[in-house]
Amino acid sequence: MNDIKSNASAKSAVIDQELRLFETRLDELVLLLNQLREENRALRQRLDGLATERATLLQKNEQVRARVEAMIGRLKAMEHGA
Repeated sequence: MNDIKSNASAKSAVIDQELRLFETRLDELVLLLNQLREENRALRQRLDGLATERATLLQKNEQVRARVEAMIGRLKAMEHGA
């Protein structure tokens, strides 16, 4: 009878240890999930900022291109007028 109780107690201790390990691992995974969510949020915010910056740069590039083409046109007109 003592052997049965001892065996059951040992199995219970092993199960308790496995449950604590599982709980620890689960806590680590929840922490990692929260970190990844925060990183994902920060990356999305950065992506939005870069998209806005890109749009601004494309607009400025188009304005500069138009000004350069206008200058070239004026220079050609001056060249033909001279």
